[in-house]
Amino acid sequence: MASPGLTRTGAPAARSAEAPERWQVDAGDRPVARLDVPPHATRERIFELDVQLLVGGVSAGSAGATHALRVLVNGQQEWSRRVATAEGAEDSLEWRQRRRVPVGEPLRVQAHAEVRGTRRRRLTVLAHEEALPEQAPADR
Repeated sequence: MASPGLTRTGAPAARSAEAPERWQVDAGDRPVARLDVPPHATRERIFELDVQLLVGGVSAGSAGATHALRVLVNGQQEWSRRVATAEGAEDSLEWRQRRRVPVGEPLRVQAHAEVRGTRRRRLTVLAHEEALPEQAPADR
């Protein structure tokens, strides 16, 4: 059963040829998003990971507004950035990575957002499965 804010799309387990998995968590304006993809018992997978932080609400004259994003994959920090937030409209940070997940291993992605002088609008984590080279459809 999926947790609130967590969705998965793919083929039903009864189908022999599984559709690519798609996992997503939307933390809204909360500072942490955690995506847990359970292990697959029979096949290796490759996921395209995408973490996005959207901020906004910096008013004119708010000097020193910043936003930061830190990403951990399977407990290890993969990326971290802190940048000045653009005045006025929305601003963002985004991180992407392809990750191979061996048979029987889970994938855990955590995103930590920090803001100063602005507001978090949205923090999302997406894992979309790509076809392994040996699973790619033949050229026609």
